[in-house]
Amino acid sequence: MATPTAIKNPEIKYTQILINNEWVNSVSGKTFPTINPATAQKITDVQEGDKADVDKAVAAAKEAFKLGSPWRRMDASERGRLLNKFADLLERDIAYIASLETLDNGKPFKNSVGDIAFSIKCIRYYAGWSDKNQGKTMPVDGDFFAYTRHEPVGICGQIIPWNYPMLMFSWKIAPAVAMGNVVIIKPAEQTPLTALYAGALTIEAGFPPGVVNMVPGYGPTAGAALTKHADVNKVAFTGSTEVGQIIMQAAGASNLKRTTLELGGKSPNVIFPDVDIDSVVEFANEAAMTNMGQCCIAGSRTFVHEDIYDEFVKKSVERAKRRTVGDPWDNPENGPQIDEEQFNKILGLIKAGQEDGAKLECGGGRYGEKGYFIQPTVFSGVQDNMRIARQEIFGPVQSIFKFKTMEEVLERANDTNYGLAAAVFTNDINTAMTYTQGVKAGTVWVNCYEVVNPQAPFGGFKMSGLGRELGEYGLSQYTEVKNVVFKVPQKNS
Repeated sequence: MATPTAIKNPEIKYTQILINNEWVNSVSGKTFPTINPATAQKITDVQEGDKADVDKAVAAAKEAFKLGSPWRRMDASERGRLLNKFADLLERDIAYIASLETLDNGKPFKNSVGDIAFSIKCIRYYAGWSDKNQGKTMPVDGDFFAYTRHEPVGICGQIIPWNYPMLMFSWKIAPAVAMGNVVIIKPAEQTPLTALYAGALTIEAGFPPGVVNMVPGYGPTAGAALTKHADVNKVAFTGSTEVGQIIMQAAGASNLKRTTLELGGKSPNVIFPDVDIDSVVEFANEAAMTNMGQCCIAGSRTFVHEDIYDEFVKKSVERAKRRTVGDPWDNPENGPQIDEEQFNKILGLIKAGQEDGAKLECGGGRYGEKGYFIQPTVFSGVQDNMRIARQEIFGPVQSIFKFKTMEEVLERANDTNYGLAAAVFTNDINTAMTYTQGVKAGTVWVNCYEVVNPQAPFGGFKMSGLGRELGEYGLSQYTEVKNVVFKVPQKNS
C-alpha cells in the first residue's frame, strides 16, 4: 500500500454517540474536550456518555441480538462480507483516518498509516473466519450422538486504549462481529475521533442497527457502567493493570461476564555477547521507544551481557541522541506523549531513576516549548529494585541492566508482576531455546522485536492479562461452547 498524503487539518465529522445506527447526544447533555497532544490545544468537544447512554446502547444491542433478528438470521458468510466491506471503506479513507489519528493521538503520520493498514489486515483476517469456526462431533458412550456448537457470547462491551486507537478497535470488533456477537465500544476519552468515524463506516458497510454501538466517555462513568451492566455478557479491555483489576471485580460482581484483559508490561529484552552490536542496538532502541514508549510490549528492561555492556551503552546513547523528535506531520521517529498527565508521570519516573542511583546517560527532560514532547532517555547502571525497573513508564525511556549468566538473567527477567512479552538476541540456538522455555511471557521474540501479526495470538502471563487476542485463539474469547446430545433409537433385532 502506497503511503497516502496527510490531511493536516482533517474535518471533524462525528462527535456524537452511536446507538442503533443513529447519532445522538448524551442524555445528560454533557461534552468533553479532546486535545491535540502536539500543541496542547483543544480539537473539538465530544458527547460525554455515561450510565444512561450505556443503558440505551445495551437495549439496542439486546434487540439486535434477539433470536430471529436480522443479525441472528444472517449467514455467517454474509458477516464476513460485511467485514470485508468495512475493510474496503477503511482502505478507501485511509488518508483521512490516519490524519485524524495523528491529530488526536500525536503519533507520526507514517505510523498512523501503518496502524490503519494493520487494522485492515486484521479485519480481513477475521472476515475469513466468519464461516469457518465450527464445532465437533464426538463418539460418546451409550446410544447417543453428541456434537458441539460454537455460539456467540452475546453483548460485548469493548473498552479501547489511547495508545493504538484504531488498531485496538480492529482487534476488538473484528473477532466479535465475525462470530455473530453485538458490540458496545467505549473509545478512550483521549482519542475518540477515529473510532467514531469507523462507527460511521460500519453503517455505510451495511451492518444492521444495534450490532455496533459506540459510547464515548470516561472510564469511571461510561466504562464502569458497561462492565457492571447485567445484560452485557462479555467485556474486553486493553489498558493498565490497575484498571483491569477493577474491571474484573465489577464483571464478577455483576453477572460473572466473560472477560478478556490485555494489560501492562515490563518486558525484558536480553542480549547475549555473540551478536552484531550495531544491529541489536537499533532493535533495542526501537523496542524501548516505539510509539514514544507508549507501548505495552515495549522492551523497557534491556539486559546486556557484561562482556559487551560498556560498548552497548555507549552506542545506545549515540542512537538515542540521533532519534528524531518533533511535529508528527513531519514524520519524526517520536511525536508527543498523549497528554499532560502521562507527560508528568514520565518525567517523575525519570527523576525517580536519578534519585535511586541510575546513571542518566542522555535525555531526561522536555523537548521543545509546547506540547507534550519528551527527549529520548537512556539510563545505565539500573538495578532491579529501582522504580524505573519495576514500574511501567510508558515513555521513551531505555533502562539498561548488566548480567552474567543465563540462570541469573532468567530469574531477573521473571522477577516482575508482568508477563506480556520478552525477547532474546543470540546466535546460539541452545541459548535461544533455553530462554524461550524459561521466560514467563505470552510472546517471546528471537532476534527480532515487536513482530505482531493478525494470524498469531497476543496476550500475557501473570498480571499482564487474561485470554488472547488475534489469531484463531482470539475467536475462542467470543464464543460459548454448547454440547448437544441426542438419544439415538436402536432397532430391536
